[in-house]
Amino acid sequence: MQVINFQKAVTFVAALFFITACGGQSNPQKKMENIESKDGLQKPAHNATQIDTATFGAGCFWCVEAVFQRLDGVLSVSSGYSGGTIKNPSYKEVCAGITGHAEVCQLVYDTTKVSFDVLLQVFWKTHDPTTMNRQGNDIGTQYRSAIYYHNEDQRIKAESYKKQLNEVGAYPNPIITEIKPFIVFYAAEDYHQNYYNQNSDQGYCQYVIQPKIEKLEKVFKDKLKK
Repeated sequence: MQVINFQKAVTFVAALFFITACGGQSNPQKKMENIESKDGLQKPAHNATQIDTATFGAGCFWCVEAVFQRLDGVLSVSSGYSGGTIKNPSYKEVCAGITGHAEVCQLVYDTTKVSFDVLLQVFWKTHDPTTMNRQGNDIGTQYRSAIYYHNEDQRIKAESYKKQLNEVGAYPNPIITEIKPFIVFYAAEDYHQNYYNQNSDQGYCQYVIQPKIEKLEKVFKDKLKK
């Protein structure tokens, strides 16, 4: 993937602080409600002052899971499927491209330890958001770059950061990350969960996931779990 150079990285960080200062913060007194999705399933309710949920698609969910598991303040990471049209899709169906789902990870995080701003920084710096339905050799609509926002604060920040990054030319090509409201998350099969930690010697883990973790440890070393 392309690496943001130092000057553009500075601009990016400045943009993050600018957007946060311009009203991106949520009301600390407001609690997220149980919202029934279109298919009748309920989203989890969390106190917005401490615990929140984020859903990201950035290629293979094994990679995304391994990256975000290492951030301080991230309480849990689940691999699964979102953004599709059928209920309870299987991995085989998603890979066949017949369900419309993206491979995603759903994070539950402590907002007193890690902000959505930081999650966005990690998201955009650990995958290539400019390639349509592809991350490296992983090709298919399930590997698209996606943010499924859970509240208005997340929508504003995601759209604003994407706009800022495109304006400063952080990548050679435009960011095409889809930003849509979260509807429902389906957890993937058990063998997909905690995949890297349980299979770190496997070839894909060594050649695809490990470099992402090394980059994370270098760029975000002060944000990692001890």
